[in-house]
Amino acid sequence: MQPRTAFQSKTVVTDLVLPSETNPINNLFGGELLARMDRAASIAARRHSRRIVVTASVNHVAFNRSVPLGSVVTIEAKVSRAFTSSMEVYMDVWIEDRESGESIKANEAIYTFVAVDETGRPVKIPELIPETDLEKERYDAALRRKQLSLVLAGKMKPSDATELKALFE
Repeated sequence: MQPRTAFQSKTVVTDLVLPSETNPINNLFGGELLARMDRAASIAARRHSRRIVVTASVNHVAFNRSVPLGSVVTIEAKVSRAFTSSMEVYMDVWIEDRESGESIKANEAIYTFVAVDETGRPVKIPELIPETDLEKERYDAALRRKQLSLVLAGKMKPSDATELKALFE
C-alpha cells in the first residue's frame, strides 16, 4: 500500500449561507457548519483511504467567529495523520469579506474517521507523509491527541502515553 501525502486528500468546499441556515441573529447555525465540515472531512478521508469511511468522533471544534447570513464559507479539509484504520482530518473554515474579498479564518475542527469494508469492519489504510511545516506540526500533534483520547477512554494507561509524557519531562 503506497503512502499518500496530505495534499492528495485535500478537499475544498465553498458554499453560501442562506436564510434557512441561520439562527435568530442571522448567523449560521453551529450544527449546519458541523454537517458541512463532516461532509468535507469524509471526502478527504475517502480520498486518502480509497475506502468507505465513517465518522468516529468529532475531536475538536472551535467556533471562533460567527458566520453571518450571506457569507461565502470555504472549508479546507486534509488528513493530518493516518493510523491503522483510522485517520484524523483537520479542517480550517474561512469566510470571505464581502467588500475586500479577503479570506478570514473563522473556525477550525478535527474529526476522526475509520475506513471500513462493505460489512463495516475496519480496514488498513495507507500511511500519511506530511510535507509542509504545518502538515508536520499537525501530524505530530495528532499522535498526542490520539493518546490523550485513549487515556481518557480508559483504553491506554497514562504511563504508556509516551508522546504525552514527553510534553512534561
